[in-house]
Amino acid sequence: MPDVGEGLTEAEILSWYVQPGDTVTDGQVVCEVETAKAAVELPIPYDGTVHELRFPAGTTVDVGQVIISVDTGGGTAAAEEAGETGDAGETAETGQAPKGRQPVLVGYGVAESSTRRRPRKQTAAGSAQAPSAPGSAQAAPASAPASVPAPVPVAVPVPEQSVPERGVAERVVPNGGSGLNGHGPAAPAAAPDVPTAGGRPLAKPPVRKLAKDLGVDLATVVPSGPDGIITREDVHAAAAPAPAPEPEVAADLPVTAGAAVTAGARETRVPVKGVRKATAQAMVGSAFTAPHVTEFITVDVTRTMKLIDGLKSDPDLAGVRINPLLMIARALLLAIRRNPGINASWDEARQEIVLKHYVNLGIAAATPRGLLVPNIKDAHTRTLPELAGDLAELVTTAREGRTTPAAMQGGTVTITNVGVFGIDTGTPILNPGEAAILAVGAIGLRPWVHKGKVKPRQVTTLALSFDHRLVDGELGSRVLADTAAVLEQPKRLITWT
Repeated sequence: MPDVGEGLTEAEILSWYVQPGDTVTDGQVVCEVETAKAAVELPIPYDGTVHELRFPAGTTVDVGQVIISVDTGGGTAAAEEAGETGDAGETAETGQAPKGRQPVLVGYGVAESSTRRRPRKQTAAGSAQAPSAPGSAQAAPASAPASVPAPVPVAVPVPEQSVPERGVAERVVPNGGSGLNGHGPAAPAAAPDVPTAGGRPLAKPPVRKLAKDLGVDLATVVPSGPDGIITREDVHAAAAPAPAPEPEVAADLPVTAGAAVTAGARETRVPVKGVRKATAQAMVGSAFTAPHVTEFITVDVTRTMKLIDGLKSDPDLAGVRINPLLMIARALLLAIRRNPGINASWDEARQEIVLKHYVNLGIAAATPRGLLVPNIKDAHTRTLPELAGDLAELVTTAREGRTTPAAMQGGTVTITNVGVFGIDTGTPILNPGEAAILAVGAIGLRPWVHKGKVKPRQVTTLALSFDHRLVDGELGSRVLADTAAVLEQPKRLITWT
């Protein structure tokens, strides 16, 4: 599991795109993981056949743990010796690049040179598990004819300490394995896939793995392959009558949205992981670190709504998505330019206020995986059409689950639009590391005093939360008042520029 962000320690495997027995090529995406609120696709750095998936989908894995192994079909004697004796040597799992290997995306490539194979030694443990008949291929030297069946790993439990500490993938070496960085415990021994004296069923390693995962006893499966070999279809057919497992709960969704409720159940428990875990940690850290102050203002945005309708009909803006959020973002950016002290952060370690001369505008987006807050880099430099395009792309990418960790880092100020849910306003919690967040309420017709008369007007309520350590009440009030003033009189976008 690589670190796909900056300083990440774990990631959750969302789904596998390959299964044991599938052929993969260098650079092919094999799985999707989620970390730091982002879903990221991981490529494989090898050509070969998938041998084993170490963790099922839904598992949270620490960075550095091996999650998949691939048979590249090119074992070496050095790798065999490292797997059998635990001596240091060049293995596929080593955390450092052996001499002659070329670094790839994650892990290391195939060694440039290879050495001669030596015959496998018969061990007592191997004999006890798979006794050989006279003339068995198991006693044949490595130079045996090619007609001898290909060796497969024996089902021997692998100790936890044999898992390498670095890299996303390991190479499986036929007829042998490797220890942890060349000096760990021995890997499982290998034996030919032929019937033993105990009547072991014929099946390839991926099929055995599939049967183990499905809880199918190969001795009870009727083979349909040539020479009595059990196929994947045979295993699936044997597992078909088994009752389907209870569906898992999408742990990163709210209980009401993703929990599978059993009839008659009085409660449902949802594991806290993924986006929900990251959000909870961030919100607790923010709420109990930064002293929050929230101020509110209700504003007549009728003129802004009329401006939006006019911009939508402008042929020069054809294809540009013009909406209230775009105009609110422009108003907030103008208010920040007039009051730059709001665009800052608190450095606790150095006891300094860090003033930012750029605005990375975060937009809170509700997605199937939970709340994401990607940000538009250097939003203060964007024109209206450019900002509209950035907003549309940001929201679409977030809802499709393709937001990268980099897109959610470095934010300075955030907007959360709770109005899309029909909510008047709220008291938003600061995004960690930021000094302010603006909540936008629903826009709707309300009775309003306009030019001395009560008239129906388009009205909304804004709420600005800020970190009172570095933002005084005066500064926060000015930012909120300026934002409201621009929305009430959008011509200020020009006159205040």
